Amino acid sequence: MSPIAQSRRLVLKVGSSLLVEEATGQIHRRWLDGLAEDVARCRARGQDVILVSSGAVAVGRRHLGLTPPLRLEEKQAAAATGQIRLAHAYQEALAHHGVTVAQVLLTLEDSEDRQRYLNARGTLETLLKLGAVPLINENDTVATAEIRFGDNDRLAARVAQMAVADALVLFSDIDGLYTADPRRDPSATFIDEVHALTPEIEAMAGDPGSGYGSGGMVTKLAAARICLSAGCRMAIAHGPVDRPLAAIEGGARCTWFLPSAGPRTARKQWIGGVLRPTGTVIVDGGAVRALGAGRSLLPAGVTGIEGRFGQGDCVLVRGPDGAILARGLVCYSAEEARRIQGRKSSEIEAALGYRGCDELIHRDDLVMEG
Repeated sequence: MSPIAQSRRLVLKVGSSLLVEEATGQIHRRWLDGLAEDVARCRARGQDVILVSSGAVAVGRRHLGLTPPLRLEEKQAAAATGQIRLAHAYQEALAHHGVTVAQVLLTLEDSEDRQRYLNARGTLETLLKLGAVPLINENDTVATAEIRFGDNDRLAARVAQMAVADALVLFSDIDGLYTADPRRDPSATFIDEVHALTPEIEAMAGDPGSGYGSGGMVTKLAAARICLSAGCRMAIAHGPVDRPLAAIEGGARCTWFLPSAGPRTARKQWIGGVLRPTGTVIVDGGAVRALGAGRSLLPAGVTGIEGRFGQGDCVLVRGPDGAILARGLVCYSAEEARRIQGRKSSEIEAALGYRGCDELIHRDDLVMEG
């Protein structure tokens, strides 16, 4: 079975050159309609799909009459008008299949700041549960540094990591990784699978300024490094074809970067072996039994909170006898956790003044000890 069909959750990254005609700034509607068919097919078989799209600046600059090279503030202005047109085009294409699109503007910084990361992850999870397809654009309108072409490769990898995706597909103007730039070196050999980013593999991308592919192979390998560490498969695939995702499933050539563990295993290993606990949650016997059965930790089973920690921090979970049972990422700060400990999930809103997560630690963010 294709890695695409095996995936419960997919992230698809669309490059600007695939979506926008450079000379006119017009969106390639026929190509987008084909992609929409692919997305609808995935949704019909129960898969979650997230889109990460470039193209806002390319679309917007033509409508504002701007000609390259653009100053930073001109790129921001172009993105501001282009994002509207881009989102509308995706909405129209997917509406034919009864699929709802929801635009989310992110930057790489949103994936690096812990609080913003948690907020973004929560939004994506909610949209997917409601059956929508998140459409993610880089938030170029608030960029404080030069907008770098190819950054969306890494942004897409961060999104895949954030969403615990099983696979990321980078649609490019090249069909995968070669030992050298095939446009310059006729002897370049195609690489169909990569299991580790060795120095030899990284050397195949060339210098950042000369990396082949529309976004540069350097940024694609940077994205692959993020995905491999997150347990997410990643493909570099040829995009300029009708229904590019179906083409991959039909056997079209692409390069797959294959991790040694799945996304949930990799995430559990990260929580269990990398993160340093900043506090402790003490639970009762009922919670001990629930955790042993693979359930989430609810506030009702908590009898004590120790230490100072924030939302998303790693904490230890101890039983009534003081033994360490687990560790995990907590959904509330220490102060909030103290206010809701021992309460039913239905009482959280009354205690905090807002409705948060039902769990103190979700089972996906919990690693049992021993």
